[in-house]
This record gives sequence, C-alpha cells and structure tokens, in this order.
Amino acid sequence: MPRTYLLAIPLLFGFVSISLAQSKPAPPARPGAFLGDLTWTEAEERLKSAPLVILPFGAGAKEHGPHLPMNADFKVLEYLCERAVEALPVIVAPPVQHGWFPAFREFPGTEISDPEVFQEYVAEVARSLVRHGAKRIVILNTGVAAATGLPLSIVAREIRAEGTPALVISWNQLETEEYRGLLEQKIDSHGGESETSINLFLQPHLVRMDRAVRDLRRGGPRPYPGYEPGGYSRNPGDPDYSKTGITGDPTKATAEKGKKWLDLMAAQLLKSLRGFAEAPLVVKDAP
Repeated sequence: MPRTYLLAIPLLFGFVSISLAQSKPAPPARPGAFLGDLTWTEAEERLKSAPLVILPFGAGAKEHGPHLPMNADFKVLEYLCERAVEALPVIVAPPVQHGWFPAFREFPGTEISDPEVFQEYVAEVARSLVRHGAKRIVILNTGVAAATGLPLSIVAREIRAEGTPALVISWNQLETEEYRGLLEQKIDSHGGESETSINLFLQPHLVRMDRAVRDLRRGGPRPYPGYEPGGYSRNPGDPDYSKTGITGDPTKATAEKGKKWLDLMAAQLLKSLRGFAEAPLVVKDAP
C-alpha cells in the first residue's frame, strides 16, 4: 500500500473520532449538582443560591453478611443522591464513608471508633459548607437513626445552635408502611430481604446469592420499652452472637423488589427535602 494511504488512515480515523466526540449530545441539564463536579466559581454561586446542601454519609466498607459487598450502604447513598440532584436544585457535598459502627466492630471494615471524633469531623465539614453560603444542611444517613444517627443528630443540633437550620434523614425514616408491606419476612434489619434485593438491583455482579442464608437471631421488637443497643458479636457467649452478621432472610430477595424499595425511599427523601427547603431561616442581627 502506498505510504500516502497509510498516513491517511490514522488521519481519517482521528477525524471520525473527533467528529463523533463533537456530535455526542450533552447530558440533560439537572436542577441540582454535585459539589465536586463544579468549578470553584460555580460552587461559590451555587452554594449561596441552593435552598439546601446535602452532606451524605454512608459506610464505604461495613459488613452486610457473607453474601453482600461491604459497600452496600454507600451504593444506596449514591443512588439517593442522584435522585435528589435529578429532581431538585440542591447541592450534594462529597460523601463521608467512614463512621462510627460499634455494632459491627468485630467484623472487617473501616470505622472511626471514637464517636466524638466522628461527630466533630462531620461537624467541621458541615461548618465549611455554611461558611461558603449553605442556607440549610441536610445530613443524609444510610445507617439507622438509633445508631450512626445518634452522633449525626448531635452535629445537626450544634449546626442549628450556630444559626443554620439542619436536618438528619436516616434510612429507617425513609421506610413507609408500603415499604414494610413488601417484606415477606418481617424480621429484616440488616443484610436481609430488603438490602439484598436493593443490591441485586444496584450491583448484581457483587451479590453472592449462593452464600445467602436465613438468620433471624434476636430480631424484631423487644417485649419491653426502652433503647437497648445491640450488635453483631463473634463471641459465642454473647447474646448478640452472629455467625453471619445479618438479621433477616436474604433468600427471599429479588431485584424487582429492590427497585420498588429504592423508589419508595427516594420518594420519601424528596418529600423531606422539599419540605425542609421551606424551613424558616435565622434572621441574623434582627432588631
């Protein structure tokens, strides 16, 4: 083949690739944005104009049984944040992925074991957002209110005391009667039917259904009032001993149910965000 043709071929392919890149349609505009995707000049403007800023928290590596990946909480967090950005003019800050998980401390994972260190870390991130104009702070927690939600609620209290409205939204607060009505196994608190279904929808390639087992342990409500911290112990002498690290029946999981649960959670989240976006702001230096 003549050399001129050989030179023309890469030039032709280069022209085609450039043309394809130029003709590729831009992604549809969304009302919200992820803070990390913005330039600093865009961030300066958007932080001040957004009705609220979401500070997401979800475990990047926490046990969810022998069949689920340890990033299960974080993947749900990603999904919910995407739904928020697609629907509302909110700003989503980079997520916090390491937190206080005493219930899972005996299993592999990443944890900040001192709740005060975790609490202050999240508070400082929230304060940095307020310094640059955030009107309201929402801490979105894909843990539960009576666990990781405890130090996060103290953060919200402090942020509010400093003059900025704050809201904590935890996973269990997004569960509705319809959500619970989909459960075939009513004892379902960790790594069971609902979480496994959600992961079958979000990341099926990482779910090992061949390892899924039913384990109800001491699940369900106690027959007495009060807050009793529980956990997943690897000590056979502990009443909270668990071989699996789950409470529920993941064998009943399906991706179809997972999609339904995520839709229900997202609807509750958007309802909460819309309502909080109207919460009164503190008028500073009011007479």
